[in-house]
Amino acid sequence: MNPHLAAPFALVVLLSGCASPHGGHAGSYAGQQSREIKALSEDEVSGYLAGAGMGFARAAELNRYPGPMHALEHAEALGLTPAQRTALADLMARHKAEARARGAEVVRLERELDGLFAARTATPQGVDAKVAEIAAAQARVRASHLKTHLEATALMTPAQVEKYAQLRGYR
Repeated sequence: MNPHLAAPFALVVLLSGCASPHGGHAGSYAGQQSREIKALSEDEVSGYLAGAGMGFARAAELNRYPGPMHALEHAEALGLTPAQRTALADLMARHKAEARARGAEVVRLERELDGLFAARTATPQGVDAKVAEIAAAQARVRASHLKTHLEATALMTPAQVEKYAQLRGYR
């Protein structure tokens, strides 16, 4: 390359790397640096701590494995017996307690991972270990939600399961 063109060319390359597809914003994560836990939104933290579904049981729900919360919401239309209502309510209470505890574990571990980076003490081995812990905790949260759908389905008749799918708009 012509030595007189090298410097202007390098400047163009350098500046092109600074351009943002977000209309001049500094980066796609701008504004998120003030989060308590950088990797989780406030809604995600709240969802984990509340034991919210957050789509974790979608594989069950969309394959005709009812969840206890929505089954109870449609109790009349499903013709749930008093015994079924009680069993589903008990299942829901047990599940919520478990999901909240498991969700709190995910939040705690994400906070620890964030802390490693905030303290500038993150190492490849430490990151691998913490991410593995987080993945295992997330798997426990999801499995809890999925297994709750299995239990709820076992408490309902096949006709009620089909009616549930219809009421939820899956048929």
